[in-house]
Amino acid sequence: MSTSSEPDVLVAGAGIAGLTAALSLATAGRPARVLDPVRRFTPLGVGINLQPHAVRELTELGLAGELAGIGMPIEECVHVDRHGNRIWSEPRGTAAGYRWPQYAVHRGQLQMLLLAAVTARLGADAVRPGIAVVDFTDGAAENVERVENIERVEGVGRVEGVERADRTRGDRSALRVTVQDRASGERRELTPAALLGADGLHSTVRERLHPGEGEPLGNDILMFRGTARAEPFLTGRSMLVAGCNTRSKFVAYPVSPVTDGLVTVNWVGEVRLPATERGMVADWTAAGSLDDVLPHFADWRYDFLDVPALIRGADRILAYPMVDRDPLPWWGRGRVTLLGDAAHPMYPIGSNGGSQAILDGRAVAYHLATAPSATEALARYEADRRDEAVAVQRANRAMGPERVLRLVAERAPDGFARVEDVLSAAELAAIGAAYQQTTSMDVPALNARRSWSV
Repeated sequence: MSTSSEPDVLVAGAGIAGLTAALSLATAGRPARVLDPVRRFTPLGVGINLQPHAVRELTELGLAGELAGIGMPIEECVHVDRHGNRIWSEPRGTAAGYRWPQYAVHRGQLQMLLLAAVTARLGADAVRPGIAVVDFTDGAAENVERVENIERVEGVGRVEGVERADRTRGDRSALRVTVQDRASGERRELTPAALLGADGLHSTVRERLHPGEGEPLGNDILMFRGTARAEPFLTGRSMLVAGCNTRSKFVAYPVSPVTDGLVTVNWVGEVRLPATERGMVADWTAAGSLDDVLPHFADWRYDFLDVPALIRGADRILAYPMVDRDPLPWWGRGRVTLLGDAAHPMYPIGSNGGSQAILDGRAVAYHLATAPSATEALARYEADRRDEAVAVQRANRAMGPERVLRLVAERAPDGFARVEDVLSAAELAAIGAAYQQTTSMDVPALNARRSWSV
């Protein structure tokens, strides 16, 4: 094994969280290097929503124009029953009073946009495909643990304890990261100032920090996903949620600007599996079948959207189980921490996973650029982000909006003329309240919050 010195921040994973962190570090004048085990970057995946709090961060990174070129601003979220009868709606993005829009984009195009921005600012060598982080040791983490034992006795806070740890041991070479070239199998040892584990749901960094956790946790719902070209529906900037996942649920929204009268529509068909079909491995590139998804939505035709036609229009269908992991009591130790799905994988109920990853990347870069040491920076980052992200994670697992939507399916299985005959005012209000928890929406707070730009 060869050894080389890397006097910068090492990021494991070139997804949304890792690239946002690298770009933010570059903007703050601190170099970073991103490693990813995939051998070639391609725009994989389907659509995601970027909430206004994430769009703000990308705007401050200078990407507002690029976002507008690849995405569609979402201005309303609309719930209907499986027959197309409107249950509830609310404004989103600038229509809700935010200074920044909510964008729906293709995940792969967003990743390519971030990748181009990182390499433009840090150089082509800043992101290295085909190299995986496989292990690490951090002597500083052992010192932090000793100081935290003192905290419990003396009653000092975590960040203060980390400051004491830094004063006790400041040897930055204590962090040693083993990486492996996937083509040759060669291993090298790097000595960065910090390691950011942004390596996704099956994170190696998380497994080393929290061994024995096991596989992701499912809820027996399988998500079929695809994109198709179609005419704009409803306002043209609407996110549609039809049905409920007691049995079948369908989500659709545009993820591109209009060209030649058409948009690219991202769709998700959620199906609750029988016991005999459970246990699918969580691989977001796994192929799905038209024959498996279409029967669940064969008669879902509305005057504003033909769901079966949209499903048939997909060039490729993916299948992915709805999974998450239990919230962690802590994310990192010493000079190592977690970001994005490696830290807080969540159900997509609030369309917030990618947005939370962007917030992580921005926050960790801010603290690495402003704190006096890496250990203190990562402790401040976790104090800044963990409670908020875990609250969103728990809210998505609770599926708050679904509980009310199930009532509609139970009380009016054949449809309704007036939703007020099915749900009380309090029950309708509960849908919006649940979304506020899953999306972490707070218009005045976001509009007034300090910037993480350095």
